[in-house]
Amino acid sequence: MDNLFLEIAEEAMENAIKAFEGSLTKVRTGRANPTMLDHIRVDYYGSPTPLNQIASISIQEGKTLVIKPFDRNSVKDIERAINTSDLGLPVQNNGDVLRITVPALTEETRKGFCKDVDKMCEDAKVQVRNARREVNEDIKKDKTIPEDLSKSYLEDVQKATDKAITRIEELAKAKQKEIMTI
Repeated sequence: MDNLFLEIAEEAMENAIKAFEGSLTKVRTGRANPTMLDHIRVDYYGSPTPLNQIASISIQEGKTLVIKPFDRNSVKDIERAINTSDLGLPVQNNGDVLRITVPALTEETRKGFCKDVDKMCEDAKVQVRNARREVNEDIKKDKTIPEDLSKSYLEDVQKATDKAITRIEELAKAKQKEIMTI
């Protein structure tokens, strides 16, 4: 008999890890990175459209993001969307192309971003533990499962939980190392 409970738990934990990875891309590291703009939506002819679908984004000299819209008429809309986002970086508009210079981070700012990563890491761990708790409750409620098999399922879910938490911690450490690297 397959452990359907384990599959459900692993899927929920994988979703928590993917959400954590997505939130890590929004944290600045002092280097220009096109994924910094992934969450920005532009009002493009009345429809909120992801920035990377209406413009090409490239890196120039390691510190500058260059945004070249496919449609010249959308430059102002893109500039407005970036300025109203939580990015907090000034946009230079020269008519055809937008430039965002990513300044070097101070030591204090780097430590603040590391604290943000720690908080995101804890939130992701909580999501994983919640997934474990829900699946464990389902296992315990199911009276058709023999007791020894039930214990085996609970152990399998705990192993998956430990593995997911370890992966989240590794991602957080890697991001913090990237942030602290000058």
